Amino acid sequence: MALRDRINAALREGMRSKEKSRLATLRLINAAIKDRDIASRGAEGDGRVGDDEVRAILARMIKQRRESARAYEEGGRLELAENERAEIGVIEEFLPRQLSDDEIDAAIDAAIAELGAGSIRDMGRVMGRLKERHSGQMDFAKAGPRVKARLGN
Repeated sequence: MALRDRINAALREGMRSKEKSRLATLRLINAAIKDRDIASRGAEGDGRVGDDEVRAILARMIKQRRESARAYEEGGRLELAENERAEIGVIEEFLPRQLSDDEIDAAIDAAIAELGAGSIRDMGRVMGRLKERHSGQMDFAKAGPRVKARLGN
């Protein structure tokens, strides 16, 4: 089942079960996807983004909510921070399982070995390979310094 279909099915189920907070988050996800559909209409295609782009949208939404939760915590607004974390939980249901630190290290080592990367100049190629293979499964902002540390030796 396509990711968009899974989200729409969850939205319908949320309406039936009347889970207000979950329903609100699902509607935000749907709105973000439709915004991206509209933005892509000018380009070639049918104006509907694929699963990879939907995963990228979801990853951005999670990143935004993590930043907001951190800001709310620093401001002493714990209830709002908790709401952001609840939204993250709903959004994460539609993303692949996140890799553990050990799995990320193994993926980095595999990409470096596969590409024959030996210096920091190869970092872009290694990051590109990781994004190609593990999109939505790892936080690339955290993976970047790890790749840099391995290539810098």
